[in-house]
Amino acid sequence: MNNIEEGFIEIYTGDGKGKTTAALGLGMRAVGNGMTVYMVQFLKSSSTGELASIKKLEPYFKLFRFERERDFFWNLNDKQKEELKDEIRKAYEFCVKVLKNKQCDVLIMDEIMGVLQNNLLREEDILKLISLKPKNVELVLTGRNAPSKIIDKADLVTEMRPIKHYFEKGVAARKGIEY
Repeated sequence: MNNIEEGFIEIYTGDGKGKTTAALGLGMRAVGNGMTVYMVQFLKSSSTGELASIKKLEPYFKLFRFERERDFFWNLNDKQKEELKDEIRKAYEFCVKVLKNKQCDVLIMDEIMGVLQNNLLREEDILKLISLKPKNVELVLTGRNAPSKIIDKADLVTEMRPIKHYFEKGVAARKGIEY
């Protein structure tokens, strides 16, 4: 591991496209500079283009998913939501362990804000995790509606805001572009 001298907390949030893409770009840049990147994806269980790309960057860039493939959260029944909550908790505990053991230079928690929005973890859980971040690890959090207490702990916050989007014209999500 090629430790960063001083790691910061970054948040990519907002209703616009590009939060995960920005985190992936940062991860690729870090790998290009000899760093190790772990990305834990939350609320994403289907196949996407980034899975194949990251596989080519192993062992320097590793992607972790703890969830079984299932429908969107709002389509789940109570039993499925409980199962998902257990999987999210395992992913969270993995992130805590990664930070405590300094297993990577950059830890990306993709769509963690969606986890909070759906009450699958508590804001206090993320604040606790942030407090565990070693000085020389970069922590990247993505997802819509970042809570103000978490924003206050961040060093960099970028809000993606839609101005114009082809979805408004009825264009469906495209393989290789949106997933």
